[in-house]
Amino acid sequence: MGPLHGVRILEFEAIGPGPFAGMLLADMGADVVLVDRPAASDLGLKRERWMDVMMRGKRSVTLDLKAKDSAAAALELIGRCDALVEGFRPGVMERLGLGPEDCLARNPKLVYGRMTGWGQDGPLSSRAGHDINYIALAGVLGAFGRKGEAPVPPLNLVGDFGGGGMLLGFGIACALVEAQRSGRGQVVDAAMVEGASLLATMFAGFLAAKRWREERGVNILDTGAPWYDVYETKDGKYVSIGAIEAKFYAELLERLGLAAEALPPQNEIAGWPRLRARFAEIFRTRTRDEWCAVFEGSDACFAPVLGFSEARRHPHHRARNAFVSVAGAEQPAPAPRFSRTPGGVRRAPPERGEGGREALLAWGFSESEIARLRAKGLGFAGPA
Repeated sequence: MGPLHGVRILEFEAIGPGPFAGMLLADMGADVVLVDRPAASDLGLKRERWMDVMMRGKRSVTLDLKAKDSAAAALELIGRCDALVEGFRPGVMERLGLGPEDCLARNPKLVYGRMTGWGQDGPLSSRAGHDINYIALAGVLGAFGRKGEAPVPPLNLVGDFGGGGMLLGFGIACALVEAQRSGRGQVVDAAMVEGASLLATMFAGFLAAKRWREERGVNILDTGAPWYDVYETKDGKYVSIGAIEAKFYAELLERLGLAAEALPPQNEIAGWPRLRARFAEIFRTRTRDEWCAVFEGSDACFAPVLGFSEARRHPHHRARNAFVSVAGAEQPAPAPRFSRTPGGVRRAPPERGEGGREALLAWGFSESEIARLRAKGLGFAGPA
């Protein structure tokens, strides 16, 4: 049933990190009801609902939040839920009559989850932005890339999802635990710029110890070290090596046939260009799959660089059922795994209003209360 079975979440339609947080909670068994706009609007990326996999496991109602009585309808739902997820700019929910003060007055135990790029206050709080901007200001984007080259955005993983949605999901889970003890709710202010910074916490220690240079591509973990990098193979594909520890590095040399060769010491930075050139030369002598055979069963910290589709077919992922197919879209399975209350994907992404009536009944609304909500503008698919 999932460790969050019985927890009710109300999520307001958004893109990126908010839906991702809702998906994490739904995967873990929470009953997530999505408050959709009555019709699709321009949210930056056009997509059909079946492929919007971060909506999996949820049910939907529709509501025009700018219409008369919409706030009253939303507050009735808020009165029945345990947590709320919203991703508007600061002040928008307040102007709609759905800010924390209004909602906590209606439901004092509510966990009010807020997802923004810059946070709820500060000089940048009202400014537009996206993942690339947040991780740039966090000091993280500047660390991605090779020596002498421009920074390379790591997709939108560090800001939107790792530093955003995952941080918000963790914050909501923490606040739900505390609310069970205290009987009081609170606001969770998750900012992607701070989440991205948090993901880079380890490097704060490295900087303080003067073991990290703020120049791209010259450190151990940023492609500076030749034994922590990717290399092209004979067939134009790539493999990765991460042999940091001496014993793993020794095995790397053994598997590459270089154990007896006179090479610079592993940690002699002046010798890194020579090591890199030799590794590159060796890796180009075989195909990626041939290198996989060479390193089979090895502790040399080797793995082939796979594409998304290739990864799904890898024997390790298949053995662990790491991917699931939902509505014809193959996608990562819920994680982490629980021994007694495993998570799961209960339903495909809903169309607007799909499953809304069933959700209202499950949340304890009577037929007459559902009719009253409908009169206030709440929509759902199926019979009235």
